[in-house]
Amino acid sequence: MKLFYFNPRADLPAALVVFLVALPLCLGIALGSGAPLLSGLVAGVVGGVVVGLLSKSPLSVSGPAAGLTTVVFSAILELGAFELFLVAVVLAGAMQVVLGLLRLGVVGHYVPNTVIKGMMAAIGLILILKQIPHLVGYDADFFGDEGFDQPGPENTFSSMLHALGAFSPGATLVGIASLLWLQVADATGYSGTALGKVLPSALIAVAGGSLLAGALPDLLGADWSVSAVHRVQLPSIGSSWFAPNWSALNQPAVWSIALTLAVIASLESLLSIEAADRIDPLKRVTPTNRELMAQGVGNMASGLLGGLPVTSVVVRTSVNAQAGAQSRWSAVSHGVILALSVLLLTPVLNQIPLSTLAAVLITTGYKLTHPTMVVLPLVRQGVMQWIPFAVTVLAILLTDLLKGISVGLLVATVFIAFNDFKSTVSLTHIGTNYILQLRRNVSFLNKGKLKESLEKLPKGCKLLVDFTQADFVDPDILEVVQDFATHSALLGIEVTVRRSPHQDYLSNF
Repeated sequence: MKLFYFNPRADLPAALVVFLVALPLCLGIALGSGAPLLSGLVAGVVGGVVVGLLSKSPLSVSGPAAGLTTVVFSAILELGAFELFLVAVVLAGAMQVVLGLLRLGVVGHYVPNTVIKGMMAAIGLILILKQIPHLVGYDADFFGDEGFDQPGPENTFSSMLHALGAFSPGATLVGIASLLWLQVADATGYSGTALGKVLPSALIAVAGGSLLAGALPDLLGADWSVSAVHRVQLPSIGSSWFAPNWSALNQPAVWSIALTLAVIASLESLLSIEAADRIDPLKRVTPTNRELMAQGVGNMASGLLGGLPVTSVVVRTSVNAQAGAQSRWSAVSHGVILALSVLLLTPVLNQIPLSTLAAVLITTGYKLTHPTMVVLPLVRQGVMQWIPFAVTVLAILLTDLLKGISVGLLVATVFIAFNDFKSTVSLTHIGTNYILQLRRNVSFLNKGKLKESLEKLPKGCKLLVDFTQADFVDPDILEVVQDFATHSALLGIEVTVRRSPHQDYLSNF
């Protein structure tokens, strides 16, 4: 299937589901970033339409990212005006285009699969934990927050505990009803039916949740009403539109912030692209350098139009894949729908309960972190796989995405190096014939393992030291082998050496 193939029966329903999730996320991330609410919507539209048209990723969906909220919030405070910050967004996009031209998108390919799987599972857990308060109408934290720490003394776990004592009856009933419907739809295979492909279960949940919320006061009384605080709240378009103030170009702080945004947004996008390719049923591979340039153009457009910085986002991408999207046109369509709905359907959208949207995200999170799909296969592969995975999950859960990825990457690298270190020196035998193989780069760090292997040799055996698979052998290693060969006769051990013709430095053997 071609990357640009448009299948309206698959892509348009998926676009509707992504739109429903993206709408409150755009608003919530703007709120958490201390930016005008409209800037989040602008970024959502640009991420869908501009990046979607330029990217060659069939499933990735871009928009404002929760992982950048702290950076954006600090940057706006430092610069003192949102118009100055927009200049940094435009510059960051230009820097990303340069990174793509320099072919630095290859960085994403060097993240181990265990870390990518850990990232996806962690985001699934975060979706569940963060959306439970919204499910019961406790909306103290902004919708879409992914960080462990929240404003004030709250964190992910304390917020859940407080939600149990401060829930809203109406929002809770709507949220639980929506969640039950989504679970029933999954259990019965509704999404695979002809009707399910046209009317996704998430769309039915949102429509049904909105109707139920409107009917509750008449059915159960005023105490069960779902107030505006617990619903989507779109801003007035004309009151919060900003444009870049180009006088900021002579401020060093703007350039420093732009570089920070470019680096973080690029890393998040590359990680999200790796995840998108992994969950793609057709296993298509996205050209990462092209993706960096697409993200860069998207950020330039978003900054020029008054929007937040954009990245490829795992949450929206996962929703897109689970909704059955087959091409990039789902992302583009969701951006178009987002723009048209904000312009034409504000009164209707403001009736959507946040608890219903929380149910959609909880269902998405459960699919991302389902034990039989994620955890058990890694456990079967051994500790070298599941420990880096578990560390990545915990690190992201207790900090944020980039910090957690950094910790997971460090642990995975140590495990990979340890495994490589163990296999550099190996001793095998058949009867009294022993083979000591030295592979790849044999450094002085392998001297202990080498001596340990030599000490295991029984008296009277025959030893073949095989250097043919070694790319480099440290002089310390050569000295150990030479010393052993010199004194091996005392143990009755016959030593022979095998080397390749190009290994001139082993000519003394």
